[in-house]
Amino acid sequence: MGNQIKTIFLLSALTMVVMVLGEAIGGSQGLWVAFGIALVMNFGLYWFSGPMVLAKTRAKVVGPTEAPQLYQLVEHLAQRANLPVPKVAIVNDPAPNAFATGRNPAHAVVAVTTGLLNTLSREELAGVLGHELAHVKHRDILIGSVAAVMAGVIMILAKVARFSSLLGHSRSSGRGGSPLVGLVMALVAPLAAAIIQSAISRQREYLADDGGADIAGSSLGLASALEKLAQAANRGITLNQASPETASLYIVNPLNFKGISQLFATHPPIEERINRLRGLLP
Repeated sequence: MGNQIKTIFLLSALTMVVMVLGEAIGGSQGLWVAFGIALVMNFGLYWFSGPMVLAKTRAKVVGPTEAPQLYQLVEHLAQRANLPVPKVAIVNDPAPNAFATGRNPAHAVVAVTTGLLNTLSREELAGVLGHELAHVKHRDILIGSVAAVMAGVIMILAKVARFSSLLGHSRSSGRGGSPLVGLVMALVAPLAAAIIQSAISRQREYLADDGGADIAGSSLGLASALEKLAQAANRGITLNQASPETASLYIVNPLNFKGISQLFATHPPIEERINRLRGLLP
């Protein structure tokens, strides 16, 4: 429940950044314009995020005859989670990883790489699939999409604010706002948005780890799977189709963020996740 409350708080904070930046640019009118842009973009991403992600990652949807063991395991775990059976997709890539996408449980897709199928035992694979189904059950794809869109809107507004401030324009609906204030907001807001979006992603990963362990019936399979995924990353086995746009969807971040502040990390430290699953951390 603590992580759920944190997520609600962080999404509210992201919304506030959008509205405050909109108001700094155009007063009360700018505030509602910014909110409207965010609403329209969220609606579009809600409907089209699934196909877009599959195309970006080159994931191929397969049926029960093409990958019978994988499909049967997904079907079994979906029944345990009381979810509709999602579509199953495979990414032809040697790096072990997995993700879920789709606008809601009825239109969900769970995707795994060939590297994951070749690396994990059945118990470990069940842990990973349980994690992804937990994302589906918690509607994390929608939450992540909303956070991404809001952050994107902030980036757009920040560019508008910088442009307006450099020209010395002030749009404050008659309140005489300062171009300097708009410029400061334009510089600070994108940083705040990136930090908040990353924090939301980390909270959802913790929740999916816990939910995935419940769905799989044990936390040890997922813990062992995460260890193998970390080992593969340390050996330099990286995802060919990795991109910043889809990195937060994967069970472990496919991009190398060593040296980057934890404030901007989309996933919690993998060692911490493993220790939590093994009961070594609260």
